[in-house]
This record gives sequence, structure tokens and C-alpha cells, in this order.
Amino acid sequence: MPIKISNDLPARAILESEHIFVMTETRALHQDIRPLKILILNLMPNKIETETQLLRCLSNTPLQIEVTLMQTSTHKAKNTSPEHLLAFYTTFDEIKNEQFDGLIITGAPVEQMPYEDVEYWAELSQIMEWSKKNVFSTLHICWGAQAGLYYHYGIEKEVLDKKLSGVFRVDIVTEKSRLFHGLDDYLFVPQSRHTAVKRDQVANHPKLRIMSESDEVGLHLVGDKEGRQFFIMGHHEYDRDTLKKEYFRDLERGLNPEVPKNYFKDNNPENEPIARWHAYASTLFTNWLNYFVYQTTPYELKDLSGDEN
Repeated sequence: MPIKISNDLPARAILESEHIFVMTETRALHQDIRPLKILILNLMPNKIETETQLLRCLSNTPLQIEVTLMQTSTHKAKNTSPEHLLAFYTTFDEIKNEQFDGLIITGAPVEQMPYEDVEYWAELSQIMEWSKKNVFSTLHICWGAQAGLYYHYGIEKEVLDKKLSGVFRVDIVTEKSRLFHGLDDYLFVPQSRHTAVKRDQVANHPKLRIMSESDEVGLHLVGDKEGRQFFIMGHHEYDRDTLKKEYFRDLERGLNPEVPKNYFKDNNPENEPIARWHAYASTLFTNWLNYFVYQTTPYELKDLSGDEN
């Protein structure tokens, strides 16, 4: 929450330069407060697990958040009960005339397919196009990040030699970005993917900036230069045992997976995983909500599209 201070307090400039949100007395007198409207497009098979993980990441803030869960209508989930979907999920047709402060597009287990071959690609493309005028800031996660970079900027993906699985350190490149406020020079992030976006295409795009990366993981976080879209290659939202479940699931399927790196104690899958990413995840999501949604979105969401009605 913002710190309310006197208009002329000398500390104001110093705190603002450190990205600490201070509110002057003048602004406080005229402040209107409403819940932030956050839309989550959940493309993961186990929707209950994913929605819980994301809600946990969004919860570390005193801001009031109103969450709407959305599924695609062109693909029916097989791993979530129809009763749950009917009770808690909406579709694009039901919300397309609304505006939202923030949108989260999750990953999906379709990364090895060409984008156009994905069953719901046309619908997802429609949603991403709609988001330009009806959402203030969008957070794309893993395959959702790859899909967003491809749709909005034409950035292509490439297949990795082997699956990237484990918990990896990535180094912050844009250390002064408010998205990384409160973090050190690096952070840890779980990875579970077979593909990556092409770094040279991102680096050479005039509207994009690389915000964090590493030699082992490649690109981790890419943002547009307006702070309206962020693309995260990785799964900050994962629970402690998510990679463990994936590893043993793949073993049972006979896929001969490699042990996730930097994850199990002593790199032994008989040991319990070591969670080293939750604090980074909490800070990252909180910064997105605070700096790129709460402080910047217009009070009247109809102003996003320029609609006067």
C-alpha cells in the first residue's frame, strides 16, 4: 500500500526514486478506490491446481482484487470436472464487452505443436487482439508467453535439444525496472518446457526489451517498452512438488525423463524438493499488480478503449 506523506517532505523524491509508492496529501484527498479486475485465462489441463497457484501469487498484497476465471470454448478440459467449470469459469463471449485492469494467460501443454495447429489458436488470437483495448496490463506465462510474443510481435520459437526441467538462476538485466523492485541481482524460477523463443528476434525488435535471462535458461522475462505486456518463460507459480509430480508422471509413461536440476536435495529424486523460488514469485506478482496495474490503470476502465459510452 502507498505511504501517505506531506506534499513537501524532502524524503518524497528519494522514496519515489527507489520506486516506493508515496501518496501526497493532495492525491489522497482525491483518491477513489475500487477492486482491481483481474482476468485469468487458464489453459492448463488441471485448472484447479493452476488457479490455486496463481491466486496464491496474487494474494500477497492488501489491494482488493476481483478475479474472473476464463476457459476457452473451443477446447473442453478433460482433467477438470464440468461442474467446477460451470460454477467458476466464464468464456470469452461472456466477457468480451468488459474491461479489465490485468490479464494473466497461463501456459499450456501444446508447446511442441505449431501455433496454428492448436485447437483453440483462433480463439486465443481473438482474445489477445481484444486485450489490446480492453486490458491495461497482461502477464503471459510459459507457452502463453511464447504464444503472445508470436501473435503480437512475430517472434518464433525453436525446439530445445532436450526438455528444460528444474529450478534455475536467472540474472536481472533491467535492474532499475519496478517489476524487480525489492529483488537482488538474480532470482530463481522453475522451468518445464521443450521450446524457447529466438533471442535474436527479441533483441532486435524495437518494441521489446530483455529484462532477465541466463546462459542455461536463455530468455526468462521480456517486456514491451510501455509496461503493458510481460512475457515470462518459466513457472513462478509452481508449488513445491509440481516438478516432482511431472517427473514421476513422465517416468510412469516410460519417457525416461532427466531428474529436474537444482530441485531435489542432493539431486536425488528420493529426497524432497527444495523450494527456493516462492519469495521471488510473490515479489514479482506483487510488483506487477502494484506498479503496472494499480498505480497506472485508469479508474474508469471504459477509458481503456476510448469508449465514451
